[in-house]
Amino acid sequence: MRASVPTPHPSRAEPDDAGFMRRALELARRGWGQTAPNPMVGAVVVREGRVVGEGWHARFGEPHAEPVALAAAGERARGATLYVTLEPCTHHGKTPPCVDGILAAGVRRVVVAARDPNPVASGGLARLAEAGVETAWGVQERAARELNAPFFFSFGAERPWVTLKLALSLDGAITDAARSRSWLTGASARAEVHRLRAGSDAIAVGIGTALNDDPALTVRETEPPRVPPMRVVFDRTARLPLDGALARSARSIPVVVLAEAPPADRAAALGAAGVEVLGSPSLRDGLRALAARGVRSLLVEGGAGIAGALLGNDLVDRLIIFQAPVVLGAGALSAFGDVPAAQVERARRLAIVERRAFDDDLMTVYSFREP
Repeated sequence: MRASVPTPHPSRAEPDDAGFMRRALELARRGWGQTAPNPMVGAVVVREGRVVGEGWHARFGEPHAEPVALAAAGERARGATLYVTLEPCTHHGKTPPCVDGILAAGVRRVVVAARDPNPVASGGLARLAEAGVETAWGVQERAARELNAPFFFSFGAERPWVTLKLALSLDGAITDAARSRSWLTGASARAEVHRLRAGSDAIAVGIGTALNDDPALTVRETEPPRVPPMRVVFDRTARLPLDGALARSARSIPVVVLAEAPPADRAAALGAAGVEVLGSPSLRDGLRALAARGVRSLLVEGGAGIAGALLGNDLVDRLIIFQAPVVLGAGALSAFGDVPAAQVERARRLAIVERRAFDDDLMTVYSFREP
């Protein structure tokens, strides 16, 4: 059971808390693609209004953010304030409990963005408070939870955190009437997609995309992740070609086919090629199967069929649209043609998490639920 820590009284907040926590979040992001299944965490040590130590969790199995920041601060940590994006851990894992190091360093005050949802590791704030350290939490909490949304979502969830990414024209199409295989977006937007891949446990497409585009679904154009993401195909009858890019590389980077009713011969042939075929009567069953294999974050890259199915079954947590400044016109393939119809007055209005330009392309991240 998680230890109970009361919400700090507003008088405990200090004017610079939010700014120092934003810096800690910037540091945490440096662990992108390297820390899973651990969350990304950043820490800043501040004494008399000045930063005297910084650190972040750089890679799974390596020191956590707190001891790195405290080591950088050295003796200056005594009597200082420690800002950390996630509640310091209390358990012995691959590294010692962070709480022990904080107490040994003589830190006066600890400010946390978000409580740890892991019952094995949580309780750090309670231990610090019991030892006489002043504690506060909830500073920049929403940003901290967003940064590690799959981690927070995984506790109590039976499926991965699902992000649907689509590249669209101004009129909402994913390809033209001729079904061309040309890129809609520019190089910088495509590089951002590879960065998103690097931060995901698995990358998925529908069988239509796999057949039409023959994608590799690998991470390129960015720092390689510690573990290459699993490749997943939603493929009801196991039609994935044996001579395609995915099947040919299945023995080096895992490929999973989620099939509703795979013919025995197709399943056997794909299995012989190193592709794992999972019988999945429904989308939810398929997502549960991925979660059982350790997939916390799933990046779905289309096409229109799987996008419509996921949206129609309320299985999307974040929708990322890369909008190119082009109009494709009559006959173009609508990205949302398979989404169930909704009346204007009843249509759900999505919150915008982020909006950013990549040269001429515009990326918008929409939220379906909080992590």
